[in-house]
Amino acid sequence: MAKNAASRSNWKPMSSPMILNLAHSSLTEALGTALARAFPGAQSGAVVYLQGDLGAGKTTCVRGILRALGVTGPVRSPTYTLVDTYTLAALTCVHIDLYRVQSVQEVEELGLRDLTGAGYLMLIEWPEKGGAAVPPADIVVSLQYAGEGRSASITARGGEGERWLSQLGRDNSLTPYVSNLT
Repeated sequence: MAKNAASRSNWKPMSSPMILNLAHSSLTEALGTALARAFPGAQSGAVVYLQGDLGAGKTTCVRGILRALGVTGPVRSPTYTLVDTYTLAALTCVHIDLYRVQSVQEVEELGLRDLTGAGYLMLIEWPEKGGAAVPPADIVVSLQYAGEGRSASITARGGEGERWLSQLGRDNSLTPYVSNLT
């Protein structure tokens, strides 16, 4: 865990974000699928921040990631449970929703730092509500309303995030939706 935390400690973007235009929710789920395909792997683990207003598609994107990684059961927002865990063969996926937390202390009590590192993929909705208690991100997915659809901005934070974003940039399924080249 120390190696990963050190590589993510400087959270400023390493490169220009990838911007995508997502006309409907199925494209937001497809983005999640592409993120899963580009995932660098369980050997180092990763943390993903998902930001955006209510209904912007954070959980839809997570659903796409988890389905592509092999989760077959229901994938819902853990708004009330705060943390849902999905155990796969070589990876534990941790889906967190901090929308309802009232303090950083509440987030500390969740023990999130114990759920990072090799073998873990942490997907955090509303990370800004967790302050310093939230592990640093490898990538940040920001979803916004764009007319009837959505737009997504994906930014790498650190070396692992750079590798992930680079792999994502090679995914031809996203080409029609990328509005800038990374």
